[in-house]
Amino acid sequence: MEKNKFMRSVRLREADCQGCINCIKYCPTQAIRVHNGKAHIIDKFCIDCGRCIRYCPHHAKIAVYDPLSVINDFKYTVALPAPSLYAQYNNLTNVDIVLNALLKLGFDDVYEVSAAAELVSEASRKYIEEHADEVPFISSACPSVIRLIRVKFPSLISRLLPIKAPVEVAAEIARARAIKKTGLKPEEIGIIFISPCPSKVSYAKSPLGIEKSSIDNVVAIKDVYPLLLPHMKQDESQLKPLSHSGRIGIGWSNAGGEVAGLLAENYLAADGIVNILRVLEELEDEKLHGLTFVELNACNGGCVGGTLTVENAYIATTKTKRLIRYQPVSKNHLAENPDVKNLFWADDIEYEPVFRLGNTFKESLKMMSDVEKLTARFPGLDCGSCGAPTCQTLAEDIVRGDATPNDCIYVLRANIADLSDKIAALTRNKDTDQGFSSRDSELLDSYIRTLTAELASFGVPEHPENR
Repeated sequence: MEKNKFMRSVRLREADCQGCINCIKYCPTQAIRVHNGKAHIIDKFCIDCGRCIRYCPHHAKIAVYDPLSVINDFKYTVALPAPSLYAQYNNLTNVDIVLNALLKLGFDDVYEVSAAAELVSEASRKYIEEHADEVPFISSACPSVIRLIRVKFPSLISRLLPIKAPVEVAAEIARARAIKKTGLKPEEIGIIFISPCPSKVSYAKSPLGIEKSSIDNVVAIKDVYPLLLPHMKQDESQLKPLSHSGRIGIGWSNAGGEVAGLLAENYLAADGIVNILRVLEELEDEKLHGLTFVELNACNGGCVGGTLTVENAYIATTKTKRLIRYQPVSKNHLAENPDVKNLFWADDIEYEPVFRLGNTFKESLKMMSDVEKLTARFPGLDCGSCGAPTCQTLAEDIVRGDATPNDCIYVLRANIADLSDKIAALTRNKDTDQGFSSRDSELLDSYIRTLTAELASFGVPEHPENR
């Protein structure tokens, strides 16, 4: 795979798909089509937000991630728990309970992503202060948001904060410390992220802003959650003091947590992919003014709302706030972390014109004109019966060569009615012998063949008399 091209961890389980077109209505990038009774996800359009997973009534959309058994592939493994993991448990008052349970589950060590988040917060504060004339900056922590900007909002790419996501920083620190501690080779150490969402699964395989991720594998919170429960009944006096993050780091799991760590006043924090689309459109149109920072989380409620979690996002938000109430503001500072080498992207993020119709500007203009003409032929109901989410999307698919006008049931019905009228008129002329020529006979045969083909495309079998 080419560097910085997109991976996709959201997949279709075809056997469970009922072709209900529910998913095409909820996909924010119109990346799903339904044909022949089955959904199809278009790789280059998908941003791995996981919204189709949440809204598919038949559970036909799934996230592909690693099984927990990957810990057996390495001599030494380090768990990277996302801060949203803590919010899955009831009445949790001490993060060390979860971290010690991870060791009992089979990991050799743990390093909190929330600890790295505090370092990223400090670096972000400094960067924004030094580049005050370039504000507003957009958070680069959510891979789905970055992918959305790359494919739909190229003018905003330069506003992305060029700092690695906390999970990547955590992975780099964890590996460096494990090498020092064990003397093992880097490839003998497994850095395993416990993720709340599918987008970070794809990120680990195709990272943004860097050549290669330090994350070896990604497992799901929903898989780890039940396995930790039996190991959490421990005497707190016997726990190893493993937690090294405060209110800022753990708070990153909630919407608004990142901006809280920036200590900024002029900011915008939005969660939920539909809300994010509106914010990005307004940013692109320069309708939002006076902002220093824009935090965007694809999942409702922030990372606690990821599709690989188990708790309701809003209950989890409350749990997080209760957990951090008496925590110190931050326990991690860049000056005290020698294992932090470089927090900034090594590569520029590039625009990926996956929605562009043509290969050249002139070709795109011509195709856009064709789309407008085709869209005008359709009823404008956006009913989804054609398998595309909107009439315009169907027109774009036709122009790309991926569909035909007859995929629209209303166009097909009108064509069938028109052909039927023409066949009836010619048949009457033939029966009454009123000027029925050989040319008319050819037209009649042609109309019958076309009608038969169009009826067949609608699922009507060929009538024996028309064979």
